[in-house]
Amino acid sequence: MKRSFYHYLMTRRDPNKKDEVTLFANAVEDDGSFPKQSEDYNEVSAYLELNGHYLPNMDVYDEAWKQYLDHDSH
Repeated sequence: MKRSFYHYLMTRRDPNKKDEVTLFANAVEDDGSFPKQSEDYNEVSAYLELNGHYLPNMDVYDEAWKQYLDHDSH
């Protein structure tokens, strides 16, 4: 079974790293409304468009999603 994007993103958290995807993951951890079970790009994207004030731009999300897909394909 494929894990959710949220579950993948939680593996990217790190209080010491400052790259954009890590900062995104750290912020998502504090977002109680994030769609935690979703594996759907459009669902998460729509959520972030409305609620992702912590996301500097959608390119960060796109990069995180690409890494999610690459990681789960191995």
